[in-house]
Amino acid sequence: MGVGMKRTGAALAATAAVAVVLAGAVTGAAGAAAAPAPGTYTVVNGASGLCLDAPGTSAGTQLVQRPCDGSAAQAWTLAASAGGMSLMAGSGGRCAGVRGASTSAGKAVELQDCTGASSQSWTFTASGAKYRIVNVNSAKCLNVKDGSSAPGALVQQNSCDSATSKQWTVTPTGTTPTPTPTPTPTPTPTPTPTPTPTPTPTPTPTPTPTPTPTPTPTPSAGELYVATNGDDAAPGTVTSPLRTIQRAVDLVQPGQTIVIRGGTYAPSTNIKLNKDGTADRPITVRSRPGERVIIDGENMPYTPGAVGSSIPRADRGAIHIEGDHWRLAGLEIIHGAYGIFGVDTNDNVFDRLVTRDNYESGLHLQGSSSGNQIVNLDSYGNRDPRKNGESADGLAIKEGSGSGNIVRGARLWNNSDDGLDLWMFLSPITIESSVAWGNGFNRWNLPDYVGDGNGFKLGGGPDAVDPPTDHAIHNSIAFDNAVGGFIDNGNSGRIAVDHNTAWRNGGTGFNFARSGSVLTRNLAVANQTQVSLGTSSGSGNSWDLGGSWTLASTDASTITGPRAADGSIPSSPFLRPANGADVGARI
Repeated sequence: MGVGMKRTGAALAATAAVAVVLAGAVTGAAGAAAAPAPGTYTVVNGASGLCLDAPGTSAGTQLVQRPCDGSAAQAWTLAASAGGMSLMAGSGGRCAGVRGASTSAGKAVELQDCTGASSQSWTFTASGAKYRIVNVNSAKCLNVKDGSSAPGALVQQNSCDSATSKQWTVTPTGTTPTPTPTPTPTPTPTPTPTPTPTPTPTPTPTPTPTPTPTPTPTPSAGELYVATNGDDAAPGTVTSPLRTIQRAVDLVQPGQTIVIRGGTYAPSTNIKLNKDGTADRPITVRSRPGERVIIDGENMPYTPGAVGSSIPRADRGAIHIEGDHWRLAGLEIIHGAYGIFGVDTNDNVFDRLVTRDNYESGLHLQGSSSGNQIVNLDSYGNRDPRKNGESADGLAIKEGSGSGNIVRGARLWNNSDDGLDLWMFLSPITIESSVAWGNGFNRWNLPDYVGDGNGFKLGGGPDAVDPPTDHAIHNSIAFDNAVGGFIDNGNSGRIAVDHNTAWRNGGTGFNFARSGSVLTRNLAVANQTQVSLGTSSGSGNSWDLGGSWTLASTDASTITGPRAADGSIPSSPFLRPANGADVGARI
């Protein structure tokens, strides 16, 4: 059962002695860091004091920073490679490389199968007692995105300069890294909002077709197959598949993959993922490439529950997960009492999932849940008749705590309550490059309807509690929601709100009147009220810069249409400033 963080596994043994390349190091400089000898190290960011971390083991997993815990996910083995050194993760044995071998700034640094390519090779340039870690292929520096000091912040490459977020200490495993204290930012004075323009009436958005997810490639071994014409007495091979997903779950072992063939699966009880994988041997459940898998919960209990009723914990979710180290990819979950429900579940990856038309939230996590990645989720049309629409969100991470949870590339639309809801989750969550629209309208003619109708609800709790939690949201868009775009919901913490866009929402675009949040370079246009700040502060926002704002495009068809082949949201000029100003989201 998954309770709390359960990282295990020793660090990899040191490799044979090789020379470390110190690109551009100043020989004999006073206080310069000595060359790191070959071996296994923790790598600590100079700005945040947090450790370079592999939050999963699969190829394509983007690296993050996390509190140093001595786990295998933070043990990096240095070995000679293509004019520099490779960085091999202790969990899973994959190498740190730049996504797509790109030479551009801002590209992700991720786990890749070790090939010796120059995009997986790094040099160590002494910078005082620290290093700049430079990619051989791109000549860009290893960097924490936006210089963030938050646990779970993403790691990427960027142009090299003297920023401390691009400096790292390298400490042999078995010793305790000394974190660099996080600097205390100087608050920016509260800006005076510009007058509110006359709002444009909010039309009811038209739901877009369900995109067919693109599953991950088939692994070479350790697979169990499931098909609608299978037999649970079969061995689970590609030619003799199992019939039910639960039977495959009961049989699967850490490190194995359940491959589900195309079709609709409609069990009468929910699928329970209660066993654990491990950090270096996760359990994967995915569709077969090119085949659409639908898990239909309509035959399960509480679909829907009676008005005012509660759903027993074990019956929540067409897929119910309490295990750790799972990878779910390319599945479509519909008509459940919740689509996916997770509690006390850690270090999972939810990749390219569709959760739609469920009788509660599409994807819901709560309890002690850490290290989860929700990537390229589409969650829409979810509603809750038993609570008159007040509880069904596209994505809910509520009533719990746990570090390192990340939401990236989500689209959350036409849900009865909110797009994203972080109510009473007491640890920071990072949200980026996500879109929420059309939430909070009564599309189901539910009686006594009370859906809240916000795009991104960033915490809060009962009025007597309102715990402070320092969430972060970046490069995201909220439009055409019934009420708010981005809202602190009474969260009294310091939320970081950067480069987001609120357009044509029925209430306030950015409502941070009850927190001490910091808002930078956000764009608010055509909302009923553009902004409400209270004691929150900011700079470089559209209301700080003043004037009227013309948008390059208000055509949402690309951003709401089919996803790209890699699962990402297609790029378009939607809601970008026509004058090219560095304000608002770029998706």
